Amino acid sequence: MSMKPTPIAVFLAFAVALFLLLPLIAVVPVSFTPARFLSMPADVWSLRHYQALLDNPAWLQSIWLSLRIGILSSVIATLLALMFSLGIWMFRPWFGSLLFGFVLLPMVAPPVVSAITLYFFLTTLSKVNDVVAYDTWVGVAIAHAVMIAPFAVVMVTVALAQVDRRIDLAARGFGASVNQRIFKIILPNIKFGVFTAFFLSFVLSWEEIGVTLFITSVDAVTLPRMMWMGLRDNIDPAIAAISVILIVIVISVILAKTAVTFKFSKKS
Repeated sequence: MSMKPTPIAVFLAFAVALFLLLPLIAVVPVSFTPARFLSMPADVWSLRHYQALLDNPAWLQSIWLSLRIGILSSVIATLLALMFSLGIWMFRPWFGSLLFGFVLLPMVAPPVVSAITLYFFLTTLSKVNDVVAYDTWVGVAIAHAVMIAPFAVVMVTVALAQVDRRIDLAARGFGASVNQRIFKIILPNIKFGVFTAFFLSFVLSWEEIGVTLFITSVDAVTLPRMMWMGLRDNIDPAIAAISVILIVIVISVILAKTAVTFKFSKKS
């Protein structure tokens, strides 16, 4: 028996959603101000700050850098989460709960503690190489992967919890190897969970600023760091413009993901 929400429940849901979205909505008119400071446009709306994003190569470089870091860190975090969660789910070691708690430590540890630890880790690596080091984009990606991997573990573990273990046991009984069970039985059943873990990891890496401030200086300037520098040194309305662009991109990706998920759910 399916229960439909009442009109009052729908109204309250929309009211709460609108309340949460109001700060984001307020950014839109601010991005069109003709002034050189953050303000609401009075009579004239201008695209000068959007044009400033295109004219200033620093913004484009920071966007491209954040994109590279986000993709690399998300791939690393998702792969690590997948290997860890599959190992726990398939072999069920008696100390699995202890391992799971250890992996989730970056979620509960204060960000400053993690940032300081990663700072000393990357500065130490800087003495022996120039790739995975302090103020390099690969080093930032590794640091982001450490911070976002626990979230990916949670998403993959939730997806695995919905898989009937008897399917894996049946494949094992018919002589399927571990690789066959993983790639032909388990992964097809959790592909949406893996994609969700990757998407969440990318979003978390894209907006990460706390750790980034500790492990970067002048070479690896990500988009959040660029925005932070703009707010600290000069309140630039271009920050509102880039915020609007990011909001539109995120909403578009979420709607596309929802449409794809709904399409495949109807087929299944």
